[in-house]
Amino acid sequence: MRLATCEHQGLRRCGIVEGDLLLPFPPGTDLLPALLSGSLPGTAAGVPLADVRLLPPVEPPSVRDFVSFEEHVEGVRRSVSGESGVPDAWYEAPAFYFSNPHAMVGAHDDVPVPPGSSALDFELEVAAVIGRAGADLTPEQARDHILGYTIFNDWSARDLQSREMRVGLGPCKGKDFATTLGPWLVTADELEPHRDADGFLRLALTAEVNGEVVGRDLLSNMGWPFEELVAYASRGAALRPGDVLGSGTCGNGGCLAELWGLRGAHDPPPLRPGDTVTLTVAGIGTISNTIVPGRPPVPLPPARTRPRERP
Repeated sequence: MRLATCEHQGLRRCGIVEGDLLLPFPPGTDLLPALLSGSLPGTAAGVPLADVRLLPPVEPPSVRDFVSFEEHVEGVRRSVSGESGVPDAWYEAPAFYFSNPHAMVGAHDDVPVPPGSSALDFELEVAAVIGRAGADLTPEQARDHILGYTIFNDWSARDLQSREMRVGLGPCKGKDFATTLGPWLVTADELEPHRDADGFLRLALTAEVNGEVVGRDLLSNMGWPFEELVAYASRGAALRPGDVLGSGTCGNGGCLAELWGLRGAHDPPPLRPGDTVTLTVAGIGTISNTIVPGRPPVPLPPARTRPRERP
């Protein structure tokens, strides 16, 4: 089943996607509680998807973004930090960072250039959405806690990211300005036929900039399947319904920075206003966002170097 949240005639609606139609639930229905109730409400007459603005399918309470593609790590590490290879620690456990749950962007919304950036990039990912609360899950238990999947574009300001990660805390303003989630939520059962013998979802991923393909990969090239990512995220911590867990960026052109690292130059160039990024995942759908001018940064002074007084 495919389920979407949208804006139609000034109202927020959600419902079931069938073909080119949205079959809306009653006004006031929120998608996640409806799904978790175990009994979906009835639907009204179909509305053409062309007549609605798709919103992020869920409003996540938290967003974890993993880095589970070895090829991506190798290319982006060279681009962002100048180092080559993959850190040994990457192989030991599936690393992630927390992103901004309040910066979710719809499947076809414009994305402003973040303040102060001149090296904007996309990241082609798939995200799992949690449907049941849990903690300290085994991978086998974790599978039953995944409600469904959606496309996840972790927009990245590479120049800001490169500078701030030298502090050693991970990305902040290089990542927290926008994340596209959509076009809808595909329930986990729909993708089970794509699971390979090793437990990975074998889905084709394609990235295009202005209609030109710049990346292709398979979701099954992840270092860990989603169940293991969910289990690790739940270790000593509680997962809640609606939590979003990104796969991390795929390889072979899943972002521009990977290509910059491999080629030693900004080729293709960073995204500029007017560029359109289209990401497609087989079995899920397509999202397409156009870059627009952003606001200038509010100036702040550097840190003050003051005498270190003590009480």
